Parts: sequence; C-alpha cells; structure tokens
Amino acid sequence: MSTQTSTPSPAGKTGFQLPKWAGSFGFQIIAALIVGLALGLLAKYTGSTKTNPNGLGATLQTIGSSYVSLLQTAVVPLIFTAVVSSISNLRQVSNAARLAWNTLLWFAITSLIAVLIGIGLGVLLQPGANTGITEEAKYSGKSGDWWSFLIGLFPKNFLGLGASSTVAESGAVTTSVSFNVLQILVIAIAVGVAALKVGKAAEPFLNLNASALAVIQKVLWWIIRIAPLGTVGLIGNAVAVYGWDTIGSLGKFTVAIYVGLALVLFVVYPILVRTHGLSVKQYFSGVWPAVQLAFVSRSSVGTLPLTQRVTERSLGVPRGYASFAVPLGATTKMDGCAAIYPAISAIFVAQFFGIQLDFSQYLLIALVSVLGSAATAGTTGAVVMLTLTLSTLGLPLAGVGLLLAIDPILDMGRTAVNVAGQALVPTIVAKRQGILDEGLYNAPRNGTPFVDDDDAAGSGAATDGTAADTAPRELQDAKA
Repeated sequence: MSTQTSTPSPAGKTGFQLPKWAGSFGFQIIAALIVGLALGLLAKYTGSTKTNPNGLGATLQTIGSSYVSLLQTAVVPLIFTAVVSSISNLRQVSNAARLAWNTLLWFAITSLIAVLIGIGLGVLLQPGANTGITEEAKYSGKSGDWWSFLIGLFPKNFLGLGASSTVAESGAVTTSVSFNVLQILVIAIAVGVAALKVGKAAEPFLNLNASALAVIQKVLWWIIRIAPLGTVGLIGNAVAVYGWDTIGSLGKFTVAIYVGLALVLFVVYPILVRTHGLSVKQYFSGVWPAVQLAFVSRSSVGTLPLTQRVTERSLGVPRGYASFAVPLGATTKMDGCAAIYPAISAIFVAQFFGIQLDFSQYLLIALVSVLGSAATAGTTGAVVMLTLTLSTLGLPLAGVGLLLAIDPILDMGRTAVNVAGQALVPTIVAKRQGILDEGLYNAPRNGTPFVDDDDAAGSGAATDGTAADTAPRELQDAKA
C-alpha cells in the first residue's frame, strides 16, 4: 500500500495557494463554461452576429474553431496507430471475435432503447403540433444514402482523405481537406490483419507503430490540457451566434429532445451500469471529462482521444479492446444523433405537415436508427441521419430546414450522450467478458482523468493490451 507525502513549500514562499479541487480538469471545464457563457452574452449584446462578428465574437470563434481543428488533426494518426496496435495484440487474446460481436450487439441494444424513448416522447409530447410556424423552410443540403454508405467503405486513398476546393468571387481558391473515419478504420484493420499474417517479418513495423502511438498520445495529452481555453471559445461562440432566444416557437421540440437525452444519459445508462454490478458514481466520474468536452466541442470525433483515454484509464477497459471499440463507436454509436434526434424529428415533421404515421412507419424509424448511424460516418451526423430517416419514410425533406436554426443548441446535448454511450458499451462488454480492470474502475479519480505520466511515455506503448500498463500512477498505487 502506497503512502502519500506532501512536499514542503520553499522557505520564504508561503503565499496564497489554490485549493486542490481548483486544479482538477472537471472544475476547469465548468469554470470555462461559465466564462464562455458570460463572454458570449457580452459579444451578443454588443452587436456580434454570425455574418458580422465584432472583435470579441471573432476572437471566441477563432479560439473555438482552432481547438477543434487541433483535436481533429490528431484523430487520423491516433485511430490508425491504435487500431493496428490493438489488432497486433489479438495474438494474445483468444476471444477477439466474441468481443467484436458483443460490441456490435450492445451498440444495437442501446440504440434501440434510445430510439424507443424518442418515439414515445414524440407521440406523447406532440412537438410538431401547433408550432405557430407558417412559412415552410427548404433544405438543399446533403442527404443520407445507403448506397453512398456502402461505396464509402472503400477508401479512395491510403489515408482515407478527401479534398474539395471553392472559388470565391475575388478568384481566390480555398481548399479544405476532410477525412472519413470509417475508411481510416477499414484501412487500419486491413494493415493490422496483414501484419499478423506476415508474422515475424512485421515485428519492426509493429514496434514502430507502437512507438508512434506513444508519441501521438503525448501530443494529445498536451492538446487536452488546454481544453478549458477551447471551451471558452466554443461555448462563447455558440451563445454569441445563436443565443438561447433562437428556440422560439420550437421550444416544445427542444424540450422533447433534451428530455430524451436526459432519460438515456441519467436513467438508461445508470440502469445498465448497475445491472452489470458496477458503480454508477464511478462510471459518471470516469466518463464525465469526455462528456463535458463533447458538450462544448459538438464533435464525437474531436472528443475521441479523450473518450478513449478515460475508457482505458478511468473505466478500466483494456487498451487492446478499447482502441478498437471506441473509434468504432465514434463512427457508428450515436444514441443522441442517430436515435433520439431522428426519431423525435421525424415525428415532428410528420405532425407539422399533417401526415399520420402508422405502426409500420414507427418500426421503420427504429430500424433506420439502429442500422443507419454508420451511414453518416464522416459526415455532419445528425442532419444527414435525419434526411436518411425522412427519405426512408417518404416524409418531406423541407422539414429539415425548419430545425436547422436550433441545431447547434441541440447538438451539444446530442454529442454528450453519444460520447457517454461510446464509453459505456466497451465497459459493459469488458465486464461481461471478464476482462474489465475493476480495481482501476473503482479507484479514486483524484479530480483528473489521467496524469502526465512521463515514465510510461518514455518506455513506449504497452504491447499486451492491458489498461494497467497505461494507468495513472496514483491509480496504480490505489490498487496496491
């Protein structure tokens, strides 16, 4: 059993010191939310708009977008190196196929529960009735498509990247690069399996990949350490641009969405955790840093590095399994965006246009929500998922335009639930398969999701796929 000693302050330096809780990640995020909200309101009421931001508004927008860009930049190398490393570790895992099957099964089970809650709330609350909206909004954006999903599984290049260029009126050409997470996952799985088949000759490659993973994780830790600064920009920009007054006549719809999200996050997930013999308090304290970041960043992919770290280091899921399940969940496990939201939204659109839905159409909503979230991988999630649902049901896509004004406000809650579910399923599956490190799961959090463990980084990434090798030092001490 380890003992903790306090380091005495140097002589002559007995000034004011912040309390220990003020240095925790969770407190810093909450403080950043408050500061961002205040700055956002200040920007909004000093005339900042989306098309014409003032100095404060432009600063908040730049800080927020820059932080999300930093997170997303690290996603591609993280997924590739982590998945290749996890597959290489399958040599020591006898139940790899069973783990994958159980992961997909629990993705489907939790999505089905979420969509049934969404359908129930849509029928009960009638969000599309008596809205007071008389002008029909049109939607001309991208639509979800099953065939495009199947074609999209085949990578167009080794990195799964795409580029698009736009020409401004001034003649300037702007090129933006995007990536398809599902394609990167396919590439990484293929490379990892090939390395296993090659055998001993692939050892140098696998060692290089493990070293690269350790370096990438160190960089990610630096990025995540500045999350409170990014939070100020993200939440401040959301308030300055959209404000809470944009809810207006869609208030009942907004309430229905957030009630559904709350039921899944604070009722369904705790029940699943408790029925598997785990502590609800420990689950929330472990996953909460990722949920907070997801709420402000509105990006499951951008939050992926932190989601994977808390799943491994706070919830005790072995790295070899977590590095497969969490990236897969970030593309296909979206209880907020692909279950609750499209279910309630489809019912809203039907009610708004006076269309009666029958039992078979409700079944279609459930089917599309359980199977269709993967079809939105690498795209703007919820909106594309909604168009896929409306198209399948034969409902007018014009209804999407009605909901776009408040989409950013809804997206914060949706993404938070997505990320909570992406950490929950690997935890449940690991527990059911007897590979969950319950000592790590039940260990004290000490206010941070993990520590800057230079010793672990200096010795390279773990190769046996266990969470204990990468656990924070104070958590390992707690287990001793």
